[in-house]
Amino acid sequence: MSHLGHFLHATRNSWNGLVAITKSEKAFQQELVALMVGVPLAFFVATDNWRRVALIGVLVLLLIVELLNTGLEKLADVITRDHHPGIGWVKDMGSAAVGLSLLFAGLVWLVALGERFGIL
Repeated sequence: MSHLGHFLHATRNSWNGLVAITKSEKAFQQELVALMVGVPLAFFVATDNWRRVALIGVLVLLLIVELLNTGLEKLADVITRDHHPGIGWVKDMGSAAVGLSLLFAGLVWLVALGERFGIL
């Protein structure tokens, strides 16, 4: 397969993954809405390009972590649907990664809003 063919195949796989998670995962849908609202809002809140990149970047990071978490959960469900402590821990760790990403995104947005409105 040529480099272009490989690139197109990988792009199609990525698109299929984004479509699948958007159709099936409520959390991803909500985070996607946050990104759609956050991108234009970042241009109002941020006073320079690096702050805009940070504000948008933490929202994209959140989507990335949600994708990885959902992938882990789907894989764990294929392995077994029975209760298994090890698989439960893996799912909990994925959930914790999403939670920390949400906290990080919230912190970045709060600091940017605080700077924008002279609170910080």
